[in-house]
Amino acid sequence: MQREQLSVFDMFKIGIGPSSSHTLGPWRAAQQFVQMLEQQTVLQDIVGVKILLYGSLAKTGRGHGTDIAVLLGLSGDDPVTFAVDEVTPKINQISTANKLSLSGKHEVDFIVADDLLFLFNESLPFHPNAVTFQAFLSTEKALSETYYSIGGGFVVKEGGSNQQKAEVDLPFPIETAADLLHWCIKTGLKISEVVQENELAWRPEPETRAGVLNIFNTMAECMYRGSHASGKLPGGLNVARRAAALNKRLLGDRAYSNYKEWVTAIRETGTGFQNILDWVSCFALAVNEENASFGRVVTAPTNGAAGVIPAVLQYFIAFCDGFDDKRILQFLHTASEIGCIFKKGATISAAMGGCQAEIGVSSAMAAAALTECLGGSQRQVMMAAEIAMEHHLGLTCDPIGGLVQIPCIERNTMGAIKAITASQLALQTNPDNAKVSLDAVVKTMWQTAQDMNSKYKETADGGLAINIPISLPEC
Repeated sequence: MQREQLSVFDMFKIGIGPSSSHTLGPWRAAQQFVQMLEQQTVLQDIVGVKILLYGSLAKTGRGHGTDIAVLLGLSGDDPVTFAVDEVTPKINQISTANKLSLSGKHEVDFIVADDLLFLFNESLPFHPNAVTFQAFLSTEKALSETYYSIGGGFVVKEGGSNQQKAEVDLPFPIETAADLLHWCIKTGLKISEVVQENELAWRPEPETRAGVLNIFNTMAECMYRGSHASGKLPGGLNVARRAAALNKRLLGDRAYSNYKEWVTAIRETGTGFQNILDWVSCFALAVNEENASFGRVVTAPTNGAAGVIPAVLQYFIAFCDGFDDKRILQFLHTASEIGCIFKKGATISAAMGGCQAEIGVSSAMAAAALTECLGGSQRQVMMAAEIAMEHHLGLTCDPIGGLVQIPCIERNTMGAIKAITASQLALQTNPDNAKVSLDAVVKTMWQTAQDMNSKYKETADGGLAINIPISLPEC
């Protein structure tokens, strides 16, 4: 049986909001489809395409920007580099001209209302997040491929392998928390150090270091932007941004030209309990308000939960003297391994497991990372992850209007606070007396996911999504 090998860059991906499973994944799927057309040298023979969205991608696709993502992906644009300010103009251009330029090289007729179909009442068995691309050739032949966006920006082609990259010989193969603990005990390495050794199987250490610091810089820039942007979020719910107002209340009218100056000012506000609570909430709100606005964010491990890890890392930086590249790398490496364990043993897709699979996993990742960085033992690190997830078990995904706004944005603040609390509890506890293992809570989360009614799995068919009256504009 082939084991899934995951890197730190599988858990942390740079992209555009608002959803890793409904935006980033479909975007990547569309890119793969166009690449296939180019590889088969049929791109110039295409006279038309259709896009079929199934299951959760259909039911909440408009709110999550799935339609936007697949059009940009087919156009050859990349979520890592595409300018976020160009998203709306590009989509308006496609809709107005009724033309789609495949890979930016070959233009075909494309009427959004006719050629991009939301199949609300149809689902495919492998995964709720499914999209089929059809390409029609001038020879009257057609090519069709189906992709599944399985969470966290991961994409699987129907009939393909779950493995996203070439298999390597890892010095420390890990499937479970027990495996991770085994290697830590055998070698005496910290969790972050185990991760660093495994990453060497894929690339040289300087390349990993530069890539992870780029991940951090993207998180920091996103948080800084979100803390200084006001107005209302797009989508029709008229949700007001709150991070900027909170930032201003905490800092006053002083202006800061960059992230580093801002961090210095935050430190000077003090370490009072209420002050720290307010700042952690501000950090998380800022990231997820940017995410909801189609801003550039880091999937951590999903977009809907993108604010938890940056908020806890920012807490560590601002209030625990963690503003050091080595300690930031330690934090993100540790967090990534905990995320990998949840993905392998359960899921990081809300469409499969509800919000416990997103906010719960991100909170566990953040709790573990903070615990190691504050001097916790390997067992305490795993205990912190277990505590954080234990208190997110059963959390449903019920986005109002199918938008990643209510309750998603506030849930990031709660996940961050829970992560810090879980870390503090673990650091004050003898892990030898623990009654619940991390593997047990991973297993429980997956069992809970399987038992959960589908209406609570990112379909907007249950919970708050049906109990809060809304009136969204027609698409």
